[in-house]
Amino acid sequence: MKGKGTRRHFTVSQMQEKFRAKGKKLYFGFVNLYKAFDRVPTEVIRWAMHNLGVMYTGAKTVVRTAYGNRNGFEVKVGMHQGSALSPLLFVSVTEALTR
Repeated sequence: MKGKGTRRHFTVSQMQEKFRAKGKKLYFGFVNLYKAFDRVPTEVIRWAMHNLGVMYTGAKTVVRTAYGNRNGFEVKVGMHQGSALSPLLFVSVTEALTR
């Protein structure tokens, strides 16, 4: 994307220069986390939590309206929007993936 290249980032540029000077290969991996919460399959969350020694089953959510709460339903894709637990789950998934 225009204006978002890696050459604009000082740390990346420094690493590239040092590796080139030594004649070594350098690889970068970039991850776009845009809407990441919405796209993490429940199976991946369970896998990650299992790898970290935590059981994660039966995640349900409820839609609240002005007329009352609707019946709860199982979350099959993504994480609970607005839940305080979602950032922890997301970090746990990325931790398990990087291991």
